[in-house]
Amino acid sequence: MKLSQTITDMVMHADAKALATYHENNLNVVPVSTMKVVDDQIILVNYFMGKTLENIKQNSRVALACWKGIQGLQIKGTIEYLQVGELYEEITSWVAEILPDRMVKGILVLTPKEIFDISADQKRAGIKIS
Repeated sequence: MKLSQTITDMVMHADAKALATYHENNLNVVPVSTMKVVDDQIILVNYFMGKTLENIKQNSRVALACWKGIQGLQIKGTIEYLQVGELYEEITSWVAEILPDRMVKGILVLTPKEIFDISADQKRAGIKIS
């Protein structure tokens, strides 16, 4: 799925972001901070995820909510967890530049499948964007 500049901007500049995962009876939602969009995938950085990783190892389907003020998006997709490779090295180097005190444990590569508007506007809320 191609991410528009508007969607990329919302993801990168949102005031708040939360990632939801699920496996069996373990529903988990965590705030996320360091993110980057690369080749229409959303990269999230793992510094200290526990239950989130347990869930995605069993069920790669996730939802990411991003919002700024009363405007927001919900991005549903699949996630792959990486601890090696070119993309992992690229993100680890980037984090070392912007947050030198942080230790990257891995990266989560979210491939969007559906995007919904979650703005606080009765005319737009829940509408599928792509």
